[in-house]
Amino acid sequence: MAAAKRKRDGLAARPKKRAKKAPSAPEPDADPGPGGAGPEEYSIPPPVSQGKWKNKERVLIFSSRGINFRTRHLMQDLRTLMPHSKADTKMDRKDQLFVINEVCEMKNCNKCIFFEAKKKQDLYMWFSNTPQGPSAKFLVQNVHTLAELKMTGNCLRGSRPLLSFDPTFDKEPHYALLKELFIQVFSTPQYHPKSQPFVDHVFTFTVTDERIWFRNYQIIEEDASLVEIGPRFVLNPIKIFQGSFGGPTLYENPHYQSPNMHRRLIRLSVAAKFREKQQVKEVQKIKKKGTKVLIGEDPTEVVFETPAEEKPVEIQLVKPESKPIVKDKKKLRKIQRKKQKKLFRTEASA
Repeated sequence: MAAAKRKRDGLAARPKKRAKKAPSAPEPDADPGPGGAGPEEYSIPPPVSQGKWKNKERVLIFSSRGINFRTRHLMQDLRTLMPHSKADTKMDRKDQLFVINEVCEMKNCNKCIFFEAKKKQDLYMWFSNTPQGPSAKFLVQNVHTLAELKMTGNCLRGSRPLLSFDPTFDKEPHYALLKELFIQVFSTPQYHPKSQPFVDHVFTFTVTDERIWFRNYQIIEEDASLVEIGPRFVLNPIKIFQGSFGGPTLYENPHYQSPNMHRRLIRLSVAAKFREKQQVKEVQKIKKKGTKVLIGEDPTEVVFETPAEEKPVEIQLVKPESKPIVKDKKKLRKIQRKKQKKLFRTEASA
């Protein structure tokens, strides 16, 4: 008890710290000092935001199970280019897509980029504003990552990008909706803790062949020219939903063709070419077997022909001697010598 009292008494005996007073502003009527500025001198006002991070956009970038190495590298490239992004573990393919809204809520994210892999060869990309919506589903084609391209361009890690959009994004309503979604997802918030206060690269979104082409370029300071950095990919829009990962369909692409149908058409075209070759071969066989059409004699064909000289017919009454076919020349010489000896003996006996 005595020790406790001492401690209390000791704490009570300590002098309290005095709060520091803010320096009082000089009165406008006060005369400036010898080196001070006059009352009419203007000072530059501070920025409106005063360096505070107000735009709390956070993007969750993750994927489902079954993606290949190129998709994994593309996902990592987007994470490095977007300092306001967050990562998460792969989602099981058995789970429904609306579970992603709960994952985003746990990660404190209000935007999401989800890579969905099917059949280990088809890649789909979801852009969603969680949890209210809207959301858009794309088929990703022609993927090229940073390590694969080996471009000469380079930008500062964490710098804020410029977003450049094709004029067609302002002409049609579904492209205008996608433009607003891309602006909220890809633009780095100002004064983000992980971002740098520099603008040295551009994200371009171009509409060609009913697809959205994504490119990343570096801005060179000397002549303001552009050098591609990467990655690059093409987004083929499928559907736009009112909710997040579902809900009523706002837009459906009439020009979209599923990868399964595309592969089926390729197989049918190859089979059609094979059948055509077989039919050509059968027609050629039928032509060879068919009877030949006899063409009447043309009397003008014999005009320039000259009659050949008639040679007397020679009839051989004696059968010509058959020459022995011998490959070895030594044997042939022996046979010839035997014949000569037989002829010599017959002549001598006669």
